[in-house]
Amino acid sequence: MRITILFGGTNKERLVSVASAQALCSALPEADLWFWDADDSVREARSETLLKHSRPFEDPFKAKTPSLGHIEQALDRAKREDRLLVLALHGGSAENGELQVMCDVRGVPFTGSGSASSNLAFDKVAAKRFVEIAGVKAPSGVLLEDVEPALERYGRLVAKPARDGSSYGLIFVNSKQDIVAVRNAAKLEEYLIEPFIAGVEATCGVLEQSDGKVFSLPPIEIIPGDGSFDYTAKYLLKSTQEICPGRFSPDVTAKLMDLALRAHRALSCSGYSRTDFIVSEHGPIFLETNTLPGLTKASLYPKALKAQGIDFVDFLKDQIVIGQRRTRK
Repeated sequence: MRITILFGGTNKERLVSVASAQALCSALPEADLWFWDADDSVREARSETLLKHSRPFEDPFKAKTPSLGHIEQALDRAKREDRLLVLALHGGSAENGELQVMCDVRGVPFTGSGSASSNLAFDKVAAKRFVEIAGVKAPSGVLLEDVEPALERYGRLVAKPARDGSSYGLIFVNSKQDIVAVRNAAKLEEYLIEPFIAGVEATCGVLEQSDGKVFSLPPIEIIPGDGSFDYTAKYLLKSTQEICPGRFSPDVTAKLMDLALRAHRALSCSGYSRTDFIVSEHGPIFLETNTLPGLTKASLYPKALKAQGIDFVDFLKDQIVIGQRRTRK
């Protein structure tokens, strides 16, 4: 079986995907590289070209090689050539389950969660409903038509795309002027609006291993450099602090780990996931679960693996085993 790192994608998170692919390429130097470009074509990429791309979070990557065709044609080829796809993809059709369906119908193995769980977790509204059933507290939602009285009631709101990642499109609603921005943004895509919850930002990964063990990794405490953990704070600001393990009390640490595992199971995730929380004065509050969290050198999940004493290469090789096994079933 040929191991192939698939990266890029047609959505806004393709820049993060390139950075994840760089980390995966370094860890799996024997793997082939396929770049899914914004025009939906897939091209082979060279490792030296990828690793020399010095500003992946800012500058688009290009693979100047012949096209393998659109993504469907590339997946047909992956099937013929007995390839397993290590997904260095984030957001869009890569994380909403569509790519996973395309792989499943062809019998192409891949890493990460399956199509149904990917779709469920990617829909923030549906995901909140499911995790609440599992005992994970999530913030209440606010309808767009009720945003003005909600702002008066809560004093501050936060709005974000219902189906997106890496904190793209995050809007903090502090005044009526911000409501205009939310309404304009909601004309382009569905928005989730919630009361702003004060507290410490935290994230907790969950890992499934090929021997059947499923457990939470050490939670991470996040201190954004500019006050909000948006795309710039995540990937560009050096002032952002990500402390792993987080400086939480033993009780809060245990609670975060328990809730992350509950969310992982409630959403039927497999392989690995990462769930984001706000640790408020009333305890951890669920924000979202990522089925394909970033794997860049700056990303949170690899930091949690390191804190757990798990080598990144061992993690990847074990995920490959899980992907192979799932396809055989």
